[in-house]
Amino acid sequence: MLFVMKQPTHPDELLLRGAADPTRLAILRQLAGGEQVCACDFRACCDVAQPTVSHHLKVLRESGWVRSERRGSFVYYQLNPDAVNRFQGLAGQLSPVARVAPANAAPRRLPVIQPPA
Repeated sequence: MLFVMKQPTHPDELLLRGAADPTRLAILRQLAGGEQVCACDFRACCDVAQPTVSHHLKVLRESGWVRSERRGSFVYYQLNPDAVNRFQGLAGQLSPVARVAPANAAPRRLPVIQPPA
C-alpha cells in the first residue's frame, strides 16, 4: 500500500512546516539578530554541509520565513518580519493564557469592597 503525504498549501501550514526542523530553527535563530547573513556563514551554526544549508534556506524562503538578496556570487538572507508576526499570531491563538496588556495601557484596578457598617 502506497501512502501519499498531502503537501501543505495553506500559508500557515507552510510557515509552521518551514520552521519544523532543528537546522532551520538554528538558521532562524541566527537571523533573529536582524542582520543580513551570507549563505556561506550558516555552516557554523548548523554543523551541516553547504548543500544541506542551501536546501534548508530554500525551504525557509518558500515557506516565507526569509528573504534573499543576491550580491554578485553571494546570497544574503534576512528574516521576514511578516512571517514572525504571523507566527506570533498563530501562537497567540493557541494560548489559553490571558493576553499581556500593551505597555502604554492604564493599569487595571480591582474594586474596593467596603465592609458593612
